[in-house]
Amino acid sequence: MKPLEDLTMATEPLDAPSARPDVAAAPAPGGETAPEPSLAAAAPTKTSPAQIVLITLGVIAFLYFGRPVVLPVFLAVVAGMALKPLIRWLACWHIPPGLSAAVVVGILVAGTSVGFVQLGRPALAWMNEAPQHLAALRQKAQTILPRFERISQAATAVNNLGATEEEQSQTPVVELKDTRGTSALVSWTGSLLAGTGETLVVLYLLLASGDLFLQKLVRVMPTWQDKKSAVEISHEIQQNISNYLFSVSLINILLGVVVSGGLYLLGVPNALMWGLLVAVLNFVPYFGPVAGIILLASVGLLTFESVWTGLLPPVWYLLLHLVEANVITPAVLGRRFTLNAVVIFVSLIFWTCLWGVPGALLSVPLLVSIKVVCDRLPSFAPLSELLAN
Repeated sequence: MKPLEDLTMATEPLDAPSARPDVAAAPAPGGETAPEPSLAAAAPTKTSPAQIVLITLGVIAFLYFGRPVVLPVFLAVVAGMALKPLIRWLACWHIPPGLSAAVVVGILVAGTSVGFVQLGRPALAWMNEAPQHLAALRQKAQTILPRFERISQAATAVNNLGATEEEQSQTPVVELKDTRGTSALVSWTGSLLAGTGETLVVLYLLLASGDLFLQKLVRVMPTWQDKKSAVEISHEIQQNISNYLFSVSLINILLGVVVSGGLYLLGVPNALMWGLLVAVLNFVPYFGPVAGIILLASVGLLTFESVWTGLLPPVWYLLLHLVEANVITPAVLGRRFTLNAVVIFVSLIFWTCLWGVPGALLSVPLLVSIKVVCDRLPSFAPLSELLAN
């Protein structure tokens, strides 16, 4: 078999089935011509709309109920596409794929672990003081919105109608019952660690195998044109996913650094932690920036006595996000990744409902992959037009 790179440049060989001239069938020795195949038997069976709906629902059900197995594979495939250029660069230095894959995965795990250890300490300290923060935030909200406090007092008075003075003055007893909370947390932590380990193992195997799966896909393709299309689509998906994730990651890191610098100048404690958190949230379209604004608004109101001063952190992040979303990101990504905003929002909701937070992170890369496939296949041209901006 020829190398995969040669398939994208080579033309169809002369002995391919499509290049053979049509020759009329020769008559049989007895003077009778061979019977022609039936047109009805040769015609492909068309899939009805009901079958398409059933297949779609079956795929969705499989993705949902098979989430413990399917989700790590999807995460590893997307991460492998993003890291593939680095493996190829290391191959230019005659480093074996297995060793280069181990180095790349090791650096990824080490960098993530150091980041969690260094920034996890202030995060844990802030979470331990969360009840005090919530009480202070509620008092601040009551001073900002006194009308809501009056409504709350009126509702309390309505609830106390008909009650005696002893019942009204009696302090309510709060009982904490931990029936499922601890077990659910332990189960969720175990599932997270198991899923992370599975993703890393699959990622290493994909990086170490090189183009093995693509070679096998090309080998089973029936015609030369199908082989060439498979290689072109695979390479374009890898390039687009890698460029998209690298560009978005660089933009979000710079955004987090600038946000941290502004928060530090404003006097917000743990400015680096909040900047990193809003950078991670910015990977999720629409919902991530809204969550970042709400988070920084809460931090600002808890940090500063003045309300207007407390609103400076979310305003700072909002201004930077508007510049990033409307100027920097379109200029860096260009028109290759200009997708329909409505389709992005629907994809975000769909994958979030299906797989949670990992689905939200995968929504745009999966949409980019679908767009590349639809651009290459003429039968999916209407869907490609729908996905385009």
